[in-house]
Amino acid sequence: MAMKGLLPEGSYAQCANGYRMHYLDEGEGEVVLWLHGSGPGASGHSNFKGNYPVLVEAGYRCIIPDHIGYGFSDKPDDVDHPLSFFVECIKQTLDCAGVEKCTVVGNSLGGAIAIGLALDYPELVEKLILMAPGGLSELAEYQQMPGMQKVFQVFGSGEPVTPAVMKDLFATGLMFDPSHASDELVAERMQIMQIMNGHVMATMAIPVLTDRLGDLQCPVLGFWGMDERMMPENGIMAMAHNIKQLQLVLLTQCGHWVMVEHEALFNRQCLDFLKH
Repeated sequence: MAMKGLLPEGSYAQCANGYRMHYLDEGEGEVVLWLHGSGPGASGHSNFKGNYPVLVEAGYRCIIPDHIGYGFSDKPDDVDHPLSFFVECIKQTLDCAGVEKCTVVGNSLGGAIAIGLALDYPELVEKLILMAPGGLSELAEYQQMPGMQKVFQVFGSGEPVTPAVMKDLFATGLMFDPSHASDELVAERMQIMQIMNGHVMATMAIPVLTDRLGDLQCPVLGFWGMDERMMPENGIMAMAHNIKQLQLVLLTQCGHWVMVEHEALFNRQCLDFLKH
């Protein structure tokens, strides 16, 4: 992979809908698709750099896209961003990469997109790994969460997002242990912030998917940090009561980023789920 600033630059899919999607394509074997969350400066590599290399080493082909509006993918400012648009862009990226079956890993927004992809294309998605996925609560419930309030405060202030502001947002809004809000992470996210237009976050529309969880046809491994400040805890029971084939891991001393704060445990659990 070539480096583009602080982040690796991989391949680009010219999607049938006309948009260009950036993705990393590493390793060989069964395919694992990694779908990152939302937020300032988000990208696939920055979200999962401590995870996908472990699966590549274990013999899997890992595809790590940047969602439309994020990373090095196109950032249209003349279309809305409903869940169906995110799913469409990911499916067409997989078409370009020649992927017919995969396990999908998704956190937050990426979790909602993973669920949407599995519902729309059950023949494509063999397994799901979800970390505090979006789409399980009403907007008013999200707005009561302290981490989400912090996001709205940062983006609603009209002030520029500085490295210090971003570091504070991660440390106090997304994590239990603020030491994970490293200078390296902030620098990676700041690089993408410089090319984001904000339209994706302003027009994002994720429906409540709880009533559709029972339609999932594949096994699901779920993770939830019990010190979560972004996602309402009713999402835990939404998963537990509605997903038919579910293993659910609840972790104390953990916020919104299970794969970062409990990296080794997360990687082990994913490998065990994939193999068994």
